[in-house]
Amino acid sequence: MSAAARDLPSGGPLAPTLDELRAAVDVAAGRRPADLRLTRARLLNVFTGEVEEVDVDVAGRLVAAVLPTRRPEAGGEAPPPALHELDLAGAYLAPGLIDGHLHVESSLVTPPAYACAVLPRGVVGGVNDPHEIANVAGLEGVRWWLAFAEDLPFDLWTAAPSCVPSTALETAGAELGVGEIDELLAHPRVVGVAELMSFPDVVAGAVEQLAKVAVAESVGKTTEGHAPGLSGRALQAYLAAGIGSDHESTRLDEGREKLAAGMFLMVREGSVTRDLDALLPLVTPRHADRVGFVTDDRLPHDLLEEGAVDVLVRRAIAAGVDPVYAVRCASWNTARHYRLPRRGAVAPGYFADLLVIDDLAAFRVARVLRHGRWVAEDGRLTEPAERALADAAAAAERRPEAASLRSSVRLPDLGDGALRLPAPDAGRRVRVLRPLPGQVVTEATTAEPRVVGGEVVADPARDLLKLACVHRHGRPAPGTGVGLGLVQGLGLRRGALASSVGHDHHNLMLVGADDDAMRRAALRVAELGGGFVVDDGERVVAELALPIAGLVTTAPLERVVAELDALDAAVKALGGSGSDAFMTLSFLGLAVIPALRVTDHGLVDVVAARLVPLAV
Repeated sequence: MSAAARDLPSGGPLAPTLDELRAAVDVAAGRRPADLRLTRARLLNVFTGEVEEVDVDVAGRLVAAVLPTRRPEAGGEAPPPALHELDLAGAYLAPGLIDGHLHVESSLVTPPAYACAVLPRGVVGGVNDPHEIANVAGLEGVRWWLAFAEDLPFDLWTAAPSCVPSTALETAGAELGVGEIDELLAHPRVVGVAELMSFPDVVAGAVEQLAKVAVAESVGKTTEGHAPGLSGRALQAYLAAGIGSDHESTRLDEGREKLAAGMFLMVREGSVTRDLDALLPLVTPRHADRVGFVTDDRLPHDLLEEGAVDVLVRRAIAAGVDPVYAVRCASWNTARHYRLPRRGAVAPGYFADLLVIDDLAAFRVARVLRHGRWVAEDGRLTEPAERALADAAAAAERRPEAASLRSSVRLPDLGDGALRLPAPDAGRRVRVLRPLPGQVVTEATTAEPRVVGGEVVADPARDLLKLACVHRHGRPAPGTGVGLGLVQGLGLRRGALASSVGHDHHNLMLVGADDDAMRRAALRVAELGGGFVVDDGERVVAELALPIAGLVTTAPLERVVAELDALDAAVKALGGSGSDAFMTLSFLGLAVIPALRVTDHGLVDVVAARLVPLAV
């Protein structure tokens, strides 16, 4: 590898320099030796859909030439010797993978720790929607997230969050309007406007939402979609606005209709919502560049044990999808959709982001080359890559935004009465949320409440627990800043859980069998600066600190998983649902997914888009 390539910052400039272009042209023309030559590779050509036997010359960060494997017995002039040469002996060569839509915050770690987990699996980049940190800290949070991209040996692209807050029925920590989105779009690593979740407003022709599409289009960037279940005229209206993609299709007919209407179909395999199996018949070369692979939300255990967007490639191949097309859906198609130049393929002039695959059927990645440097071998990061990621983390901690992001949990007074639910008139039933297993939607049901001393209290014997959403950003809506309701399905017999992760506003979510345990758990989250807490009814027994915006930690993913395991054990000891409990709790305030939710404003009927009383 050339000294010039080694000395580049880990992120490197977004476009090749003039010197890099000159070097690549000279190597391709045979006027100078390649920095690296990979010989006898079986290339997955994402342009032709074929597997070709090739030699690849690399000049600094760029692929200079991809030529048929030279066979000495055939004669002809030999190319200039390369500075370094690696005989792949028939191993497969593929472009590095790019995740088309993800939320790094869902991993509970910062971008360097995320990159540590995914680079050895062949994921060299992703388009991140940082709307979680934006809902807590606004532009300041997004700018801090963007700062990581300058130093990572990983392409962290960003889509400007479009829904901060997601609805008018919650109070987030910040608000981003068209002006703020326009400002973000000027950043070179911002590729467009992120998922426009307020699809009813778009269909209704709301000017503010349409303006977000217009401002992206005015600078030649995309607007991404979020259109669960949209069909017919509603889908046509959504697309008429100029929105180009969707990652919410869960049924084959839904995906087919969106493809036929011209959408870029993002096939998702997250932790909560897994859609690959349902949409597999659409993952075919017939659909060319119209299909891409995404993860959306991947939680720590799944990320560590299963992987990231490489999971979709692996499972698609195992299900019979042509391997070249499966790789294309996680590389070239995504790069083409977002107009990312020189990425997503192994071709002259493209960045040298290459995967050496020793078992194509299992999609086992043996080596990863990113921008012309080896960053992973045999499932482990190389030492230079580890150093680069550590340096990126340290640089981000030195930025001025870091301090304010560590003081994001500011609770109202939770003294006597703050969590009190006044009893309805005698004989009246009350509304109850019931999360559906394996989904983010909830069911709205009713129950006869347990009343003690004129107030509704939890009834663990019937799995009827108190649910609260407490404003934690220091700017509550009029009133107490505490929304209250009842929930079934979490199973706690005693104690309480508290989480500063509460989609999408990220106010404090509480559930419990008694008010004292809920209050104690909430105060402990505030002391930690954010995180997850389990209280057994007498004391805090397990916790995970998430001190950055109350969403993430700088700890490595392995440590986060270990602490989550301890939390799961503590939840199960209280009769709860273990590993799903905090994930479920975090979505119970999500007021853009039906049917019933609790935000800091109160009990929300999502379908009717209004607050409703506890009593039916």
